[in-house]
Amino acid sequence: MTDLQSAPAPAWASWPERPGAPAWTIGVEEEVMLVAPPGYNLAQAIDEVIPRLPSDVAPQFHRETHAAAVEIATGVHTNVAEAIAELRTLRNAMHDTCAPLELQVASSGTHPFAVSREISVSRGERQAAVYGSMRELARREPTFALHVHVGFADADAAIRTFNRMRVHIPMLLALSANSPFWQGRDSGLASSRTPLFQAFPRVGIPRRFENFEEWVRTLDLLVTCEAFPDPTFLWWDVRVQPRVGTIEIRIMDAQITLDATRALVAMVQTLARMEHETAWAEEASHAAPEVHDENRFLAARDGVDVALIDPVQRRRVPLRERLDVLLPILREHAQDLGCENDLLAINDLYETPGAGYQLRVARRTERLPGLVRQLCAEF
Repeated sequence: MTDLQSAPAPAWASWPERPGAPAWTIGVEEEVMLVAPPGYNLAQAIDEVIPRLPSDVAPQFHRETHAAAVEIATGVHTNVAEAIAELRTLRNAMHDTCAPLELQVASSGTHPFAVSREISVSRGERQAAVYGSMRELARREPTFALHVHVGFADADAAIRTFNRMRVHIPMLLALSANSPFWQGRDSGLASSRTPLFQAFPRVGIPRRFENFEEWVRTLDLLVTCEAFPDPTFLWWDVRVQPRVGTIEIRIMDAQITLDATRALVAMVQTLARMEHETAWAEEASHAAPEVHDENRFLAARDGVDVALIDPVQRRRVPLRERLDVLLPILREHAQDLGCENDLLAINDLYETPGAGYQLRVARRTERLPGLVRQLCAEF
């Protein structure tokens, strides 16, 4: 055994001990945008908004890299209904705080017509660190994501599920794709947020890790050599979070409505439980990284119309066909988790995806400003 392998695990890799804690807990984070009527441009105003939030909910709102963005984070919940109810309360608090400032709030993967020269970086220690590392990349057009944490009792179970969840990243991206516009143009992509965010390092579908120890060794070298301060500076599409004892799915575009969000949260929770208990995607998880990367691009481009590469069957599989196979299996897990109806709402999201909705609204007389006005109304 080498010295590297025998070295004690660093403090940041410690997994929390929670004996008797319920399994499959969830936490939800959504990044939303501040906009200023009547033009509905992004409002670089987070430093005005944060101090005015009600004290009882203020700790659940966080600055993001960009001054027009804020992260709304729920607490830990055992079921989807509780998490979405809290998100609704937090969205209302955000709306009510912004109204006296003549600001509004909207949720989408990108702002449809923002350009980088109008963007400011938020004030804050972490944001300064990001800018110091990323330089002007941090000032590109902001992107807005939906993140879902799923709790695990131990690190080994988490890393095994992490490996398999990589296979589902393109499917979750396709279902959540909600950013067809970039710099005022139809990008031709269902999720322009995906390639925009790709400008950051440590982004995309990570490789497999044989066990948690290998994951720790890999990251410890990078942290020790000060490539980045801690594992939260990994912006992978799925990542392990030892600090809170979760795996975190980060690939999804922020959703316009909470109905869309609840369907995706339910799918992530049930997928994680299914993969832990049945290892459904184990064989596919060993596919070459080029397969996963290509599927990710296809999903960002085509959204719900995507046909994903199946490395086991060696053919392209339409998303609808993939869902028809998976949903009956997931439904059994959803029944145990109390989110069956939430999971089945995925069918509604498939039929009326966010990207398609935005394209339709943008064809109206008010065009892109009218689209943002509608996004604010839906918030």
